[in-house]
Amino acid sequence: MLPFTRFSSLVVPLDRANVDTDAIIPKQFIKSIRKTGFGPHLFDEWRYLDVGRLGQDCSGRPLNPDFVLNATRYQGAGILLARENFGCGSSREHAVWALRDAGFRVVIAPSFADIFFGNCFKSGLLPIVASPEQVDAWFSAVRAKPGYRLAVDLATQRITGTDHEVTPFAIDPTRKANLLGGADDIALTLRHAPDIRRYETWRRTLEPWLFAD
Repeated sequence: MLPFTRFSSLVVPLDRANVDTDAIIPKQFIKSIRKTGFGPHLFDEWRYLDVGRLGQDCSGRPLNPDFVLNATRYQGAGILLARENFGCGSSREHAVWALRDAGFRVVIAPSFADIFFGNCFKSGLLPIVASPEQVDAWFSAVRAKPGYRLAVDLATQRITGTDHEVTPFAIDPTRKANLLGGADDIALTLRHAPDIRRYETWRRTLEPWLFAD
């Protein structure tokens, strides 16, 4: 997992509440056993005018001109600004993978669904909870100022806008440390590899029949 330290990017405003994981990555795409390749299908049913299929080439598909992520002014955005209860619905990790694969490193919303929120930290996506008033202010700024950017500094827990306004944010210290170090669950487990090997050796000696070929 890539470490997260400081990230500055264009912001795209998704002005919808209760965006569920089936909207983020529809069910037909989660049959894939890979963790990559979901980006072109992010928000597939809102993004395109046709029906998406697993494994298809999306480069020639008709785009929905009314969907905000298709707007020219927001191309290349890496920060998603959303409304309350983002990521509700099923527990599929594919929703986070799709956002990451599409280039997003930060999602800011007044609230998140618990499972989605936890899944973000396991894949290097930073979910930031901000007050409804602050989120409203950012929505207004993004719409009023083309090219509006935010810079997110995880070490100092501060967000700086194009207008130089600084907004602090809260994060669990353990999750913060893991993101700064780029440590996912596998990396955290491997830190204990010597202890694991010692335990396996002890168990094999104590109960060898469990390890018979």
